[in-house]
Amino acid sequence: MIKSGVFREYDIRGIVGEELNAESYYLIGKGFGTIIQAKGLKTIVIGGDARHSTREFTDAFIKGALETGCDVTDVGMVATPVLYFAIWKLKQDAGAMITASHNPSQYNGCKLNLGLASFYAESLQELLKLIQDEKFTSGKGTLSHNDSIEAEYMDYITENIDIQRPVKVIVDGGNGMGGPYLPEILRRKGCEVIEMYCDPDGDFPNHHPDPTVEKNMVDLSRAVVEAEYELGVGLDGDADRLGIVDEKGKMLFGDQTLNILARDYLATNPGKSIIADVKCSKNLYDDIKARGGKAIMYKTGHANIKMRMKEIGVEFAGEMSGHVFLADRYLGFDDAIYASCRFIEIVAKTEMPVSQYLADQPKLYNTPELHTKCEDSRKFDVVDKVCAEFKAENYDVNDIDGARITFADGWGLIRASNTTPVLVTRYEATTKARMLEIQALVEGKINKYL
Repeated sequence: MIKSGVFREYDIRGIVGEELNAESYYLIGKGFGTIIQAKGLKTIVIGGDARHSTREFTDAFIKGALETGCDVTDVGMVATPVLYFAIWKLKQDAGAMITASHNPSQYNGCKLNLGLASFYAESLQELLKLIQDEKFTSGKGTLSHNDSIEAEYMDYITENIDIQRPVKVIVDGGNGMGGPYLPEILRRKGCEVIEMYCDPDGDFPNHHPDPTVEKNMVDLSRAVVEAEYELGVGLDGDADRLGIVDEKGKMLFGDQTLNILARDYLATNPGKSIIADVKCSKNLYDDIKARGGKAIMYKTGHANIKMRMKEIGVEFAGEMSGHVFLADRYLGFDDAIYASCRFIEIVAKTEMPVSQYLADQPKLYNTPELHTKCEDSRKFDVVDKVCAEFKAENYDVNDIDGARITFADGWGLIRASNTTPVLVTRYEATTKARMLEIQALVEGKINKYL
């Protein structure tokens, strides 16, 4: 009927045909509609990405939701941030985005929202149980279509961005959903734009649609150098994550992009708090403090961070993974199209090359995000055991999300991925040799429990 394994921490995601089919989406729509109705809510806006199965799955979800009495507005093939924008603009109670984000083409999934808040974690497990118990409400909802929300979205961003000179930028859409939007918005603001892989294609024929992985940015890096452009922007499959390449073709880590945005934010918002996830560099946290801001380390995960922002009233947050959340001059959700525009605003304020923006920071040596395969059923237990061992040995451990172990000259992190069967690690230190020492120490403990 429905496979429980597709109900992950932040969304629903699985392999088409093996783990998800039209029947799955019919039941998800029916279950979500039932939950909406129980809360006294009624309206859902739905959209989907360019994957080949998305239209069929969208229609199946709609059928299920309508049978519970919910009214559904279909906005068609859009980027995830456009769907979020539609929830706000159309004053909808809830939203559903049929997407597998940056996963390979054989996957699909579904991101659910109540208002602009993610519907995740325990809520998704409640949805699964409701479907398994078949405790659906019944009714007869209405279906409508909206073809204007994309234009309204682009107009909204165009009006709320101030790019002071014609920046030269290359946009790699990864054949995902960001390509139809970002180049057009930038051209409206006077930028010189070269497009790469900006046509949505569910096969992702040119490279995997994840701009945080260096091998996926090779074509963009080469193109920026060859064209002598100022930067390149890469977007993921559903356009809620971004990657930046400087004028030398060097990729910025997500925390470096966040650091540059944070400096600009604090210049006009002195003393404000910024949330960053546990995978981010010490340089980022130190830089926020040095510029008068308050740095808050928090759990990885877009849903976790959006919830925390709302709870404590923070306007700006981000993750190593390229999610950037701006409630400063914007609506607070992760939108790689808008965040790219904010980054290009900064580029337009100066003639300094992007490669020099963080040149004043101490040199630290760090790894990218590293993955070790570990079964979903075991990964959290492995992390708990490693964390307990470090604590027992009186190390400085932050356990808000796995274990981030801090030393006088560096740190190491182990956490369980909430989306894939892997352990996530990252290491940083003042020298490369020390970074490798910390890595060996942490991996030695991990290997005892694998």
